[in-house]
Amino acid sequence: MAQHVSKGARFHAVTANRLTDGEVVYFSDQGTWVENFSQAVIVDGAEATEALLEKAKTDGFLQVVIDVYPFEVIADETANGFNPASVRELIRAAGPTVRLDLGKQAATSS
Repeated sequence: MAQHVSKGARFHAVTANRLTDGEVVYFSDQGTWVENFSQAVIVDGAEATEALLEKAKTDGFLQVVIDVYPFEVIADETANGFNPASVRELIRAAGPTVRLDLGKQAATSS
């Protein structure tokens, strides 16, 4: 697994960057790539994470996204009941940190 997964981590999601515009995207339970972390499918355990990663890397995925990897999420009272565990993934989910009027955080603060 990728460096973004710590040993013993329980819950995971899969992320990538969309090729057309570089946007951070997440693999959904419909088998599509979505921009909003709250629509990401969350799995429990290492085996389920590997299976989700393989599902995300289906035929033709390289024509849509790049740098597909799993990352750890933690149970929370927000979004879809989970939040990214690392600062890196929190920033990727929200958007730029220098301008709060841009990115995904701008849409949620209005």
